[in-house]
Amino acid sequence: MTVPLDGVGLADHATVYAALAEAGFTEVWSSEVNGADAFTPLALAAAWAPQLRLGTAIAPVFTRGPGLLAMSAAALADVAPGRFALGIGASSPVLVSDWNAIEFTDPFRRTRDVLRFLRAALRGEAVDGAFDTFAVRRFSLQRPPAVPPPVLLGALRPGMLRLAAAEADGVILNWLAATDVPRAMAELGERRPQFEVVARIFVCPTEDTGYARTLGRRMITSYLTVPAYAEFHRWLGRQEALAPMWQAWAAGDRRGALAAIPDEVVDALIVHGSPEQCRAQVRQYAEAGVDVPVMALLPTPELAAGGVAARTTMIARLGPDTGEST
Repeated sequence: MTVPLDGVGLADHATVYAALAEAGFTEVWSSEVNGADAFTPLALAAAWAPQLRLGTAIAPVFTRGPGLLAMSAAALADVAPGRFALGIGASSPVLVSDWNAIEFTDPFRRTRDVLRFLRAALRGEAVDGAFDTFAVRRFSLQRPPAVPPPVLLGALRPGMLRLAAAEADGVILNWLAATDVPRAMAELGERRPQFEVVARIFVCPTEDTGYARTLGRRMITSYLTVPAYAEFHRWLGRQEALAPMWQAWAAGDRRGALAAIPDEVVDALIVHGSPEQCRAQVRQYAEAGVDVPVMALLPTPELAAGGVAARTTMIARLGPDTGEST
């Protein structure tokens, strides 16, 4: 499950983490956009639910310096040895430049360089030298983790997918349908032992199809108009289906862009229905080759009215059946 949950304060997440563990969820993965940072919710989970595995999906490679990113990862690996995975990625120009006043330049090489730096630093090695996009002088962790965490790479298109396959310990997929997974898997080639495929899956557990599709359309126009995600979906074969949305968006017609998104695209990218139907749809990602399907719980009218209790009830319904693992 993606944490923290919307509508629940971080201080109240002890109940959420306990409910996740009781329901059979095995892992919690954070994100980092403009809500909580990627590390604090996981630090709380490490203390409150030590049976859960932890992961960042993703921590941007631009918004922290390489040394600070290594220190943040080492600290979590220290409190949760063997239970933490560091997911990193390029993020987007909006988050990096508009919100953090950092130049978003050459994201592929920056991500590759940070990946290489982190793998060395988290092994306790001293790093001293120039990468293509930055230079580090005499850096070494004062407290290197006893168990270096795996480093996974957020990837969309072939170049980054192949980099993940070649140099990372796993890949993190995002904004794709279960039927898209084989296309991404093909770029990874033959997977090495312990190489993990993680995917974030947006889940809107309501039988109000109109509500789910309206929310889904808003999310699609927010994300898939970003150039990297637009190119990703062109690569996946959605040029014809999404071209009217992109054209309306570029013309400043926001309502037209929303209306132009076909129902079948929303239904492919946003899991919705009863909790049991959602669970079955998430299972399709695992059947397609995803090792760690990570639900991202979207707001519904039922959840909005129910507070923490409604969310813990929903967690129980979304959790795996007896004998099934997430």
